[in-house]
Amino acid sequence: MKPLSLLIEILIILGVMIRNIEAEKHNKKQKERNVTTQRKQAKKNFTDEGDQLFKMGIKILQQSKSQKQKAEAYVFFAKAANMGNLKAMEKMADALLFGNFGMQNITAAIQLYESLAKEGSYKAQNALGFLSSYGIGMEYNQAKALIYYTFGSAGGSMMSQMILGYRYLSGINVLQNCEVALNHYKKVADYIADKLEKSESIPVEKVRLTERPENLSSNSEILDWDIYQYYKFLAERGDVQIQVSLGQLHLIGRKGLDQDYYKALYYFLKAAKAGSANAMAFIGKMYLEGNAAAPQNNATAFKYFSMAASKGNAIGLHGLGLLYFYGKGVPVNYAEALKYFQKAAEKGWPNAQFQLGFMYYSGSGVWKDYKLAFKYFYLASQSGQPLAIYYLAEMYATGTGVLRSCRTAVELYKGVCELGHWAEKFLTAYFAYKDGDIDSSLVQYALLAEMGYEVAQSNSAFILESKKVKILEKEKMYPMALLLWNRAAIQGNAFARVKIGDYHYYGYGTKKDYQTAATHYSIAADKYHSAQAMFNLAYMYEHGLGIAKDIHLARRLYDMAAQTSPDAHIPVFFALMKLETVHLLQDILFFKFTMCWKWMKLDNTLGPYWDLFVIGLIVAVLIFLLRNHYG
Repeated sequence: MKPLSLLIEILIILGVMIRNIEAEKHNKKQKERNVTTQRKQAKKNFTDEGDQLFKMGIKILQQSKSQKQKAEAYVFFAKAANMGNLKAMEKMADALLFGNFGMQNITAAIQLYESLAKEGSYKAQNALGFLSSYGIGMEYNQAKALIYYTFGSAGGSMMSQMILGYRYLSGINVLQNCEVALNHYKKVADYIADKLEKSESIPVEKVRLTERPENLSSNSEILDWDIYQYYKFLAERGDVQIQVSLGQLHLIGRKGLDQDYYKALYYFLKAAKAGSANAMAFIGKMYLEGNAAAPQNNATAFKYFSMAASKGNAIGLHGLGLLYFYGKGVPVNYAEALKYFQKAAEKGWPNAQFQLGFMYYSGSGVWKDYKLAFKYFYLASQSGQPLAIYYLAEMYATGTGVLRSCRTAVELYKGVCELGHWAEKFLTAYFAYKDGDIDSSLVQYALLAEMGYEVAQSNSAFILESKKVKILEKEKMYPMALLLWNRAAIQGNAFARVKIGDYHYYGYGTKKDYQTAATHYSIAADKYHSAQAMFNLAYMYEHGLGIAKDIHLARRLYDMAAQTSPDAHIPVFFALMKLETVHLLQDILFFKFTMCWKWMKLDNTLGPYWDLFVIGLIVAVLIFLLRNHYG
């Protein structure tokens, strides 16, 4: 019995041990579950806190007007980024790349973008593609850039779509393919058109740095602060036209001024009281769309539109048409809408022309008529109406009412795409340049240039050739500038075409090549009637540089340069003086002076300034004789 009782005892002990072990395992699992739950909760709290900080930053950014307030938003973004908030990390990476508030750090931006790219951020993919395409902080690698852009566009980056569209349109490191370009541009244009239909676009001033390198503050695209103060003074003194102008500027935030609905309404009301029909129409527009200063109110909109329309104002007539078309405050009445749109369109208002086009295109209240739709879309597009341009692109892309043309459709879609919110960088880039922050300005212009903006391409090239940039090696600047001048020239920039000629003439960023220089000068002279190109080409014909020497053609081109631009008169005069003096001396040396004098017609040979030339020559001879006499 002893062995049996021992066995029973062992089994009881084993059972207790097993129960204890199971209990321990259960307790251990429970503890692990509790720790995991606590970790998940802590992570959730951490994530929630990051989201809250990001939202607070966005709110401050949207409500702030001063740079100091905007900088405060980035304090919240930095904290949220430290908590792993991806959107905040994107904001911080952009700030480090573009140098927002003077905190440019390309290396830190790249590190952030690379970690974001691993998390699938399409914005990071686009940024890394851009940096690779210029070799800024990374290896210059166009193949890698193309891969980044492809991933970015697949992830939903509108910028990457636009860049790929431009590359396929122009054949930049890919085979030129209009249909592929069309596909990319259409996706972006659809996105922009959807935004435009909800609210009017805000035109962005694109300042050309090449036009006023000495005195950028006088640029008409940006309203100088002193001039703004003077306009305010005139507005307060009762200048109705200035009141309406200031109201418009504040309504959409143009000429470098912040958007301010309260100021816009203030100036419009002052002008309306003085009887301005335009001001009445703009007040109607504000109440129709609704904003902080003028809450949406169809009855008030109808009142002001009617007041403006009674004075024959096109904007007021168009406003009434919109109310009847969409049934805002009044029953939908397409016949009334059509009547008002036609009256406004006859007065040349592009928005009314677009609305008429849309009615015929969609068959809203009228029979579909693509020919009439095309007519009105075309008329509106001539004044830059963006939605009219979009619908024209749609018609050319599908061959609706017109012969299908991929190239025309792409060019039109491209124009719509360039109205995207990213165009706001034109202003920040300009102000950065004006403030002396050259690197920040270049990065912003360079990104826009990559997206196909011609103005940004010429501005980037202009900055690069100044050699004030620190983020690129000096030996890369001229070749990169030449590349950008070339892209701008292909898009029709005459100044850029002359610049390419200069680069080949002097050997900047390429080998000296007089023949190629002469070719580019010829294009600029023939196609764009550039006085500078004519002058340069005349000089090359005079000296036989890259082309056969031809004095008669040189004279003709010098004369053409003077006729084309008043600024060329003095340089042309001295160039002709030099040319004729040299040839006069040659004639004397070869004893041809007497024979040539008989047939030489001074007016034709020396131009209208031949008398000055003769006086100059006589004075030079007298000085020479006097010096010898007293010597």
